[in-house]
Amino acid sequence: LNRSSDLSSGTRGRPARSRPLRHHPRTKIAARNLCGVVDDPDESVAAAGAPPALRVPRRALVVLAGLPGAGKSTLLTRLDAPERTAILDSEQVRARLRAALPQRLPYRWYRPLVHFAHRTRIAWSCCFARGPVIAHEPSTRGGTRLMLVLFAVLTGRRRVFVWLHVGPEEALAGQHARGRLIRSRSFRQHVHRAYRVHRRLLAGGRPRGWQDVRLFTRRDVSGGLRLEMPR
Repeated sequence: LNRSSDLSSGTRGRPARSRPLRHHPRTKIAARNLCGVVDDPDESVAAAGAPPALRVPRRALVVLAGLPGAGKSTLLTRLDAPERTAILDSEQVRARLRAALPQRLPYRWYRPLVHFAHRTRIAWSCCFARGPVIAHEPSTRGGTRLMLVLFAVLTGRRRVFVWLHVGPEEALAGQHARGRLIRSRSFRQHVHRAYRVHRRLLAGGRPRGWQDVRLFTRRDVSGGLRLEMPR
């Protein structure tokens, strides 16, 4: 990214008993196009609300990552993508299972099945989709990121990691808005891992195994996101 964004949006407070968040960055930092996926629109276009563009090859796995509640599912609904793009959201799986299972069954009882089915869909789509695959996955865990790298490597897809940054309070508000909260302990762990990922990205690094990396804030993609392929 080539323009300044307030990457500390939503971080003025911190979850109770989450001491490491005291050092969460609060200053305005220039966001960067970290690994050269694509140039950003110029300032005048961005100010007009045009969505940023992400140029990827036909055989690419694009992972949309970030804290639970960051707005990844919402962004996928605003995605402008070419035909034959496989758009995968765990919410799609959850909705189907919720319709098939007893209504009174708590989500926590079948959450592992949702995760397994969603990741199976990602692997299947990497194998058989005729266009890019873009998948929602928090990916704060290193093991999850490496699993997705493996899916892409084995199926000959370029690995593109897109990080949607929000602060913990914003993410919690997003969870409340969707009506589904993750356990407080699990969320704190996500926050600490996400902080390390974000700090590494700001330093110009990238997660192991990923070829291209993009960093966005909610403000950057408030108008959506365009996925483009070279002609």
